[in-house]
Amino acid sequence: MSVAEHKAKGKKSIRCFVITVSDTRSEANDTSGQTIKSMLGVEQHQIAGYRIVKDEPAQIEALLNEALGAVEVDAVIVNGGTGIAPRDGTYEVVSRFLEKKLDGFGEIFRYLSYLDIGSAAIMSRSAAGSARGKVLISLPGSKGAVTLAMEKLILPEIRHMVSQLQGP
Repeated sequence: MSVAEHKAKGKKSIRCFVITVSDTRSEANDTSGQTIKSMLGVEQHQIAGYRIVKDEPAQIEALLNEALGAVEVDAVIVNGGTGIAPRDGTYEVVSRFLEKKLDGFGEIFRYLSYLDIGSAAIMSRSAAGSARGKVLISLPGSKGAVTLAMEKLILPEIRHMVSQLQGP
């Protein structure tokens, strides 16, 4: 079966849980989380949940356990905490959950980021893969980064990724 045929047979509406990792953002100023939710909505996907969590590994882990354990969730998209600053701990937590890593996601995201922002792209530790039969994606917290990832990688492939994990 071709990629186009796989994509055509995928679920039309993916149920996504959006998590923003930040010590400073609230719902009022979480432009990245709002961008993810808005872009998912335009493509007729459902928001199964949305939360902001402090960049504390135990809190991120607890929220990921909750989101990945929910039967009404097909995919979890996390933004924030993927850099190398002392408080950036998202990558370490997400990596522990990933059962099958999609190395190409991070590689292509960093390449696309490089074309956009230059060499600073090497500091992104964006990652994606499967966790408990669901798609798990981790992005940087900037609005530009989430827009790039959503437009170029996530929205074109999320139906396909979920269908590969769950079947059509």
